[in-house]
This record gives sequence, structure tokens and C-alpha cells, in this order.
Amino acid sequence: MTVLSRSRFLALAFSGAFSGLALLCLGAGAQAQTPAPAADKPLKVGVSAGPYGDVLREAARLSEKEGVKAEIIEFTDWNQPNAALQAGDIDLNNFQNRPYLANQIKTRNYQIVALDESLLVPAGIYSKTYTSAADIPAGAKIAIPNDPTNGGRALLLFQKAGLIKLKPGTGLYASVLDVAENPKKLQIVEIDAAQLPRSLDDVAAAFVSSNYAYLAGLDLNTALVAETSVEEAKPYFTLVFAAREDRKDDPRIAKFIEVYRSQPVKDFTLAKFKGSILPAW
Repeated sequence: MTVLSRSRFLALAFSGAFSGLALLCLGAGAQAQTPAPAADKPLKVGVSAGPYGDVLREAARLSEKEGVKAEIIEFTDWNQPNAALQAGDIDLNNFQNRPYLANQIKTRNYQIVALDESLLVPAGIYSKTYTSAADIPAGAKIAIPNDPTNGGRALLLFQKAGLIKLKPGTGLYASVLDVAENPKKLQIVEIDAAQLPRSLDDVAAAFVSSNYAYLAGLDLNTALVAETSVEEAKPYFTLVFAAREDRKDDPRIAKFIEVYRSQPVKDFTLAKFKGSILPAW
């Protein structure tokens, strides 16, 4: 066996260490890539708890016949599906509108992109005590979601109800600080969206989106005020599929969305939700 000289041994050791360091630096500088799941493993699709999952499960049932298995994973917190998507724990999600996604990307630096539209989800202002927004008394509490885009959307609807007036130009991104007129001096409380139906026992009125309204047995036709104009409000309550930027062209994701946006899934949605949730295709 040939014995290496001390100088030769040190040279090889230094060369190996340098190569390892170079590979480590290269790996640290590159954006982490989430490998596509194997064909025999299901796509993991995230969704907020509620009726959106029912539509996704119907699409998953049909997509399996087309060779694409999908597992639907429900989250109880609206912040979780995007965090899980960014981390690579799920492959796709479907629970949010474009303004909400844009805000999450801006504030959390997610590498997530919007794909095709899925559902139209109008919201309403509900009350257990009053049958008209005009009947809500001075000083009463009203509740809105505590996330920025849906909070602004709720304030717009309370403005439509004639209860408040927002500063000009604030629009969807309005906050409680943008309330210019509040003649009844209503107390505006911000609550997690999933808890808004329960808040109706404690507040005069609350903004509730259709997924949580459906779970709570609230009928959009009984809302004090509702988002009724699709053309006017479509940017606010149309849900989109979202994927990580490095997975946006994944053919299995494209196939699942194609099956979702098919006539059988449209028929299922119309029959099950009877107008409270609508297909966007």
C-alpha cells in the first residue's frame, strides 16, 4: 500500500474541505425547492374548515379517476394554509381571495402565486337581535374580521348598510382608523373570522363570510345586508388556488384544477349550496 506524504495528505484534506464548504455555500444561497410528490402519493391541498373542503373533496373523488390522487387538509386558522404551502407541507391551497393573498405575500415575503379561480363567496352582515341595520342602536357593538383585507371588506359592507362612512379612497384596505363618520358611535370589535358567527350572541351585528355562515346555519337571504352584486364585489370574494412559485407549472396540480373547474363539480356546488356559494367558472 502506498503511503501518502504529509504534504500530499494535507493538500487532499484541504481540497476536500474547500469543496465541502463550496457546496454548503451553494446550497445556502439557492432557493429551497419542494420536490413534486411521487405519482403514487396524493397531492396535499389545504383549505379553511368549512364548505370549501366539500367542493375540494368532490373534485378529489373525480380527479382520482383521472390518475391524480388528492388529500384535502383542513385548517382552522386562515394564516396556516399559506404558511404550510410556503414550507412545502402542502402542494396547493384554496381558501383565499386575491387581495388576501397579496397582503400575505407582501407582509410575509411568501413565494406564492395565484392560479385559477374557484368559488364566488359572498358575505353578509347578520344579527340575532335586529331585522334591519337601521334598528341597531347607538353605542352598540358590531364585529368584523381581524385580518386586513376581510376587515376592510366588512367595513365596506357596514358602509353599504348606512351605519358608517369611510375616508375617501380607502376601499378594501380600510381599517377602523379610516372610519370618517360613525354617527351612532358604534363600537367596532375585531374578531377572528371563524369566531364571528359565535359573536352574534354578544354583538348587535357581525360580518360573516359564506363558508362560516354555512357552518353556523346562517342563510344569506336573512342577512341585514349582503354582497349581492357579483360584478361589483367579484375581486373581493372570488377564491383562487395558490401554489408555490416553483410548483406553479406542476402538471399534477394543473390536472387537479382542471377537474375541479369541470361541469360535474359546478353541478355539485350549485346543488349543495343553493346560491350561497357559487362556482367562478
